[in-house]
Amino acid sequence: MISARGLTRAFDGTVAVEHLSFDVPNGKLCALLGPNGAGKTTTVRMLLGLIGPTTGTARVAGHVLGRGPNANRALRAACGLLTETPGFYDRVSAWDNLLFFGRLYGVADDVLKPRLEHYLRAMELWDRREGRVGEFSKGMKQRLAIIRALFHDPKVVFLDEPTSGLDPEAALAVRELILSLKAEGRTILVCTHNLDEAERLADLVGILRRRLLAFGTLDELRAGTGGRGRAGNGRTVRVRLVDAAADHAAALAALPGVRAVTPAATTLTVRVEDFAAVVPRLVARLVEHGAAVLEVRPEAESLESVYLQCVRGEEHA
Repeated sequence: MISARGLTRAFDGTVAVEHLSFDVPNGKLCALLGPNGAGKTTTVRMLLGLIGPTTGTARVAGHVLGRGPNANRALRAACGLLTETPGFYDRVSAWDNLLFFGRLYGVADDVLKPRLEHYLRAMELWDRREGRVGEFSKGMKQRLAIIRALFHDPKVVFLDEPTSGLDPEAALAVRELILSLKAEGRTILVCTHNLDEAERLADLVGILRRRLLAFGTLDELRAGTGGRGRAGNGRTVRVRLVDAAADHAAALAALPGVRAVTPAATTLTVRVEDFAAVVPRLVARLVEHGAAVLEVRPEAESLESVYLQCVRGEEHA
């Protein structure tokens, strides 16, 4: 699992990541979202022991950060990493590149070679294994880098923009591979700008902009219970009436727990702090006001909507 407590990193007095605390249980996939410069890569580098935190600590795959170079090497041996801009030896074949890195990890050839064949076939690179990596497209290099992150059978996998540069078919293959890794019980942290991808894959979502603005399941974030910057933002409810919605908007606006009311034709869009607590009072108020209520339905917010609320709210904080 991944467990961070108060992770903070400053560079020359500038805070890049501030007081991160979160847990990713075994076998779960966490998507870490945030704009460029939000601190996602710095967070991954700290969790892998590549850079030390200014303050705070973390436990990853059973290893505690900051126990010295040998402990950090053991940590990295238990983890896989796909960087956003992976480097290879361009004049060397894909096969020899992977053999070289596999031997650096200490994987015996009789174990390594069958694994490489498995992943090269899965990534549709088997027929290009003898080709020089310098002649590969960006997407092919990305798929090769994913193989490099997995061939030593890591318990925890960090993936930075795993489908960047891939065509739709290759991106689908990568997503299916990620889901199969999760099904095998691996713990996965994905840094991505692809909100649709995060919504499809993630058990947990963290929205980061130097500090965690929100963290939780998709349902928790949509309900406004993901903590941090999302607390209190509430949920949207659609109320369909028989008569004109505008006639009843004012009656709801002053109701405790109602944050905003927008009428349109015969529909009221109401932002509430707590769905279970406020909606019964909302319906009662409408009936008292003479409204004929046809339907009350919570609106399922997209991850994009939640993300933009967090980030824009932080910009104006």
